[in-house]
Amino acid sequence: MRYIIIGAGAVGGAIGGRLAGSGHEVVLVARGAHHAALRDGGLRLKVPDGEFTYRLPVVDGPGPLGELRADDVLVLAVKTQDTEGALDAWGPALVAGGGTAAERLPLLCAQNGVEGQRIALRRFRRVYGVCVWLPSTFVEPGVVSAEAAPLTGMLHLGGYPHGTDETIRLVAADLEKSRFLEAPVVPDVTRWQYAKLLANLANAVEAVTGPVDSEEAIVLFGRVRAEGAAVLDAAGIPYASDEEQRAMRGRKVDLVPLDGAPRGGGSSWQSLTRGTGTIEADYLNGEIVLLGRLHGVPTPLNALLQRLANTFAREGRAAGAMPVGELVRLADEAVAFVQES
Repeated sequence: MRYIIIGAGAVGGAIGGRLAGSGHEVVLVARGAHHAALRDGGLRLKVPDGEFTYRLPVVDGPGPLGELRADDVLVLAVKTQDTEGALDAWGPALVAGGGTAAERLPLLCAQNGVEGQRIALRRFRRVYGVCVWLPSTFVEPGVVSAEAAPLTGMLHLGGYPHGTDETIRLVAADLEKSRFLEAPVVPDVTRWQYAKLLANLANAVEAVTGPVDSEEAIVLFGRVRAEGAAVLDAAGIPYASDEEQRAMRGRKVDLVPLDGAPRGGGSSWQSLTRGTGTIEADYLNGEIVLLGRLHGVPTPLNALLQRLANTFAREGRAAGAMPVGELVRLADEAVAFVQES
């Protein structure tokens, strides 16, 4: 199979690099300065076992590839807010032998949250969910750092909305041949994705105030996560427990400092650092806000973080610019307002 990585940033670049490094055929899809850097200098992948450069085909859309192949696998690794545009481009692409990508090809949604695969299922017939546990960084065009060891990441795979099939088992086997990725195939991939969503609620805290490593920040995130868990419980949405996640991952995906590539923060922090003008808070904290409104559960903390993260992105504010004490004050005010209403 040939893997077309739509969005060769932090996650997509790490997956594409590891697949290429184990002999698989990979095409990278990128835009702007990142596209130019990948085209001219290749993908530089920095990992604990060294730095590797992969000179791979790079495109900015399906046009340069002509007809897609029947054995192509599309890996959607753009931020959720960019999903519609990516599907607009790739869904109608023609496949050799007849039909379109949306009709014939498997699409793996390697994204945070759960909304991207919902959007995809409206257009693509064969959609697969991926629960991405892959600490990685993309802040410089052409360069991706993946900071975990002994595995680069763990990717739970499954059919969306549920189930498994031979295609996803073949994909999992290809990923695991790299020896740097573990890819359990599960019939209930959304249960793992919702558990990851609860962890990703910290992304906005990190984007607004910096690393969640002080006691104040850790306590605040605990409150934000508890609010999210209460919403999922009210909605009757199952999610893997902390104990189950720890048992599955163990010490397989531990962060390792990389020389010359310090990890500043996760995906939302990186969006602010790159000055993209957008952030995925609407599909992380905003997913909790949406479910809370649907099921009658107040979500003042996640609503606050959603609003602040979007404001930071829209106004081009620096990642971590707000003191954590100020965020805690705003959080207390938001909770008090809801309680008094």
